Amino acid sequence: MTTYESELLRVLDERGYVHQATDAAGLDALAARQVVPGYIGFDATAPSLHVGSLVQIMMLRRMQQTGHRPIVLMGGGTTRVGDPTGRDESRKMLTDEAIADNIAGIRTVFEKLLVFGDGPTDAVMVDNQDWLGELGYIEMLQKVGTHFTVNRMLTFDSVRLRLEREQPMTFLEFNYMILQGYDFRHLAQEMGARLQMGGSDQWGNIVNGVELGRRMDGTELFGLTTPLLTTADGAKMGKTAGGAVWLNEAQLPAYDFWQYWRNADDRDVGRFLRLFTDLPLDEIVRLEALEGSEINAAKVVLANEVTRLVRGEDSARSAEATAAETFAGGAGEDLPTLAVGPEGMRIGAVLTALGFTASNGEAKRKIAENAVRLDGAAVADPGFLVLPEIGRDLRLSLGRKKHAILTR
Repeated sequence: MTTYESELLRVLDERGYVHQATDAAGLDALAARQVVPGYIGFDATAPSLHVGSLVQIMMLRRMQQTGHRPIVLMGGGTTRVGDPTGRDESRKMLTDEAIADNIAGIRTVFEKLLVFGDGPTDAVMVDNQDWLGELGYIEMLQKVGTHFTVNRMLTFDSVRLRLEREQPMTFLEFNYMILQGYDFRHLAQEMGARLQMGGSDQWGNIVNGVELGRRMDGTELFGLTTPLLTTADGAKMGKTAGGAVWLNEAQLPAYDFWQYWRNADDRDVGRFLRLFTDLPLDEIVRLEALEGSEINAAKVVLANEVTRLVRGEDSARSAEATAAETFAGGAGEDLPTLAVGPEGMRIGAVLTALGFTASNGEAKRKIAENAVRLDGAAVADPGFLVLPEIGRDLRLSLGRKKHAILTR
């Protein structure tokens, strides 16, 4: 672990946020002597962000906690283009009204995790449609496009992978990285932004912005990315049998959100506590050292802390109480057990085999009613294949009264 002079880099490094930096020493020196305005961009493709975006939101929170100014950039303009990064097909175009509604919904999460205002370290939310919408496209390309080469753009994973898979990429999408680079330059000029942060998949886009500021204005800008976030078993962060783990209550009940963290893999507990809670590091070290069934206590702490930050104190208490009531009596020693075999079983067949439903048709109805949960997460797909990992049981629930343990 590198020794940093600034509290900002020290906290980000100690808690596991740092993957790549364009000039870590230069950013460290800058953060040690002045308030650094830094931003992360979020496109408004849905009325809520999901857990996969939470590490980025927490980075902005760490900026504010260490005396710097977080800028939340909403991509009202770039949402109309579509970031090709990690996508095999073009993004569906949204109406202006839908984008505005999505931004309003997303803002509610940031208001829980950041302090907004007019002070030097208060957070601010801006929308790139305010400046991208005013650009004359030809004039912008004449000013900015000359600083990008197609040769290099074709080497970026976001472009190269799409071409290798022979998936079409529109010219509109191809311009996304130019617009994102222009965002950095605009925020540097208008708001003094010196740092752009993002996930590791945004590295190429961030570097473009750093280089654009240097070439056009001679401004020293910095970029920093987080590691690719996956669970210990290699799954993408924020995906469950029931779908995406949304941050907003309207898209996902607090109990489901709480259960997602409560069901974390034992190997992920310490890492998640560092990234997603404000607990002191020495307390996290104590919790992640727990072994056997005691690690479940650490998972409850994780679930409570994250839910408290994202959903509020009342939601965390209510979710924990519901879980305690639902699974009173421990891990399920007295619950029926079903071995689904090495090939697994469809969720409807599992419910019928356990006698929880009289037929697969009834099972489908219960699933449609959002009454079926697997390890606390709602199952929305009646064709979902239940296939536990070897040595790791799953807990199935139908409503609040019918529970079972599923094994391989």
